[in-house]
Amino acid sequence: MRPAERPRRLRATPALRRLVAEHRTDPADLVLPMFVREGLDAPNALSSMPGVVQHTMDSLRRAAVEAAEAGVGGLMLFGVPASRDAVGSAATEPDGILNAGLRALVEEVGDAVVVMSDLCLDEFTDHGHCGVLDAAGRVDNDATLVRYQEMALAQAATGAHVLGLSGMMDGQVAAVREVLEGDGYTDTAVLAYSAKYASAFYGPFRDAVDSQLKGDRRTYQMDPANRREGLREATLDLAEGADVVMVKPALSYLDVLADVAELSPVPVAAYQVSGEYAMVEAAAANGWIDRRRAIEESVVSIQRAGADFVLTYWATELAGWLR
Repeated sequence: MRPAERPRRLRATPALRRLVAEHRTDPADLVLPMFVREGLDAPNALSSMPGVVQHTMDSLRRAAVEAAEAGVGGLMLFGVPASRDAVGSAATEPDGILNAGLRALVEEVGDAVVVMSDLCLDEFTDHGHCGVLDAAGRVDNDATLVRYQEMALAQAATGAHVLGLSGMMDGQVAAVREVLEGDGYTDTAVLAYSAKYASAFYGPFRDAVDSQLKGDRRTYQMDPANRREGLREATLDLAEGADVVMVKPALSYLDVLADVAELSPVPVAAYQVSGEYAMVEAAAANGWIDRRRAIEESVVSIQRAGADFVLTYWATELAGWLR
């Protein structure tokens, strides 16, 4: 018996495999999430995310330059304040840790990479939810939109290029777009966390931002059982004026990512979240998997599903390998 077709011919050598590869990762496809924490004297290593730190302002600048020199396409900044309250007041302070960090990044590398801000209240509230609470302790969607508008203006004033709306409030894109346009920030782009699921894979991130969460976020983040709903959320954000839509987490939701990518007329992003990072690092530390191959394979699988760019904690390291 001889096979009628021999697809293996195109796998015979590294050069052939490289030539016919359908997808390849470029450093510019990668966005590095970063954490800056108020009150630190030195970077604080995160035990649940080996290699990731909470930065001081100085180390943030150095890490941003390193990422830019590696060719990374963007930086997504999260701020960890020293004090919190019920409405997340520190999120809108002009000199608060997040807004000060954004200005530092724009000043340091703003001509070389896209500076992105996390627009959400969870790092800043004493209850850890992504919005303000009503008298019954529930997240008040419409009152939260007002706070998001205030955050948007504060972040746009720093010079941030892209605002990452991650709170999963109904109407958040329209609310932020309205206030940006009204105040003349017509060039500030909106990245909508359109299909953000209530995932177990966020655990290490909660350590990274010192989350004060009580309860869970299932009333506003999406049910992991729902695929079509992800497409609905993305469709709504597109109609409200999102410049980019995103699926989060990435690897557990590649089907949703593929659905959104097929529909979307704008770029699609995916976030390779802290739990995905931690699992690979833990398995590699135990010698169970090839670390570099696992990192490269996981990122290209996200691109294969349709992501135009990927948020990953390996961005700088992976970009160095690719160059």
